[in-house]
Amino acid sequence: MVGSSHEALHRIFQKDPAVLTKALQRVLHVPFPEPREIVAMNVDLTEIEPVERRVDTLMRAETDEGTYLLVVESQGKVDDRKRGSWPYYLAYLYEKYRCEPVLIVVTQSSTTAKWASRPIRFGFRGWHSMTVRPLVLGPDNVPVITDEHWGEQDPSLAVFSAMTHGRGPQTPAILESLAAILKTVDPDTASVYAQFVDSCLTDSQAKQMWRDLMKTVQYFWRHPLAEQVREEGREEGREEGREACRRMVFLLLQSRRIPVSGTARARIEDCADLGQLQAWAERAVHAANADELFTDERTSTKTRA
Repeated sequence: MVGSSHEALHRIFQKDPAVLTKALQRVLHVPFPEPREIVAMNVDLTEIEPVERRVDTLMRAETDEGTYLLVVESQGKVDDRKRGSWPYYLAYLYEKYRCEPVLIVVTQSSTTAKWASRPIRFGFRGWHSMTVRPLVLGPDNVPVITDEHWGEQDPSLAVFSAMTHGRGPQTPAILESLAAILKTVDPDTASVYAQFVDSCLTDSQAKQMWRDLMKTVQYFWRHPLAEQVREEGREEGREEGREACRRMVFLLLQSRRIPVSGTARARIEDCADLGQLQAWAERAVHAANADELFTDERTSTKTRA
């Protein structure tokens, strides 16, 4: 309930809307510009409908100086809406986790890199209520790595090379080099790197090229999540194994933010063929949409017809 002091303050601002800016200028000596007009707005900020907001990648980094949240955004082009959503992400994450958030933008475009590196400031000239300074990794500051021997010395730099230079004539050499480099690191790390690169490649041909390279090494199936689900199947029997595979399909699609229609969900839940479920789980690693899980079935049906 709004108290009397809040009500009195509200009435003061209704009577003289400029009183707030006068206070900033005369009491705090803040050089707020003289307003041409002040309009009272609805104070209710409640969101009745849930609003979906997602970052591309979120990681927590523990350091000797404290804990940081690394917010990684893959940005394909200039999008001024991000200058509103990025500050929201950081403020929300700090409120939720009470850890310092750090925004990192990865892009393959020099133009986008220059745009993203501009500080986002809210307030007025000479006094900013909030300033967001993205850290930008782009083609102008990340080296091109096509030599696997060089990349083996720093695999993470080779990963960023693929993410930022993942289009153009050098793409095949970069991705092939990285695929060779990942064979030299431990499987769990390789799996993380492989999926991270896949999520950041914006060029469709480069993404397909990368997925074809990853098919030969099957990094995902060395991932602890996959091993955990397979282990559940071995321990609990065939029925439990089928259920584990269904969960794997849904987990993979969910982790890659692929929507599942009611028809597709029902088909997966009703399937009793363990081999078919395993095939769908494998396709879920690279499918562009849920319907691609059933591509072979649709093709067979058309052939029989």
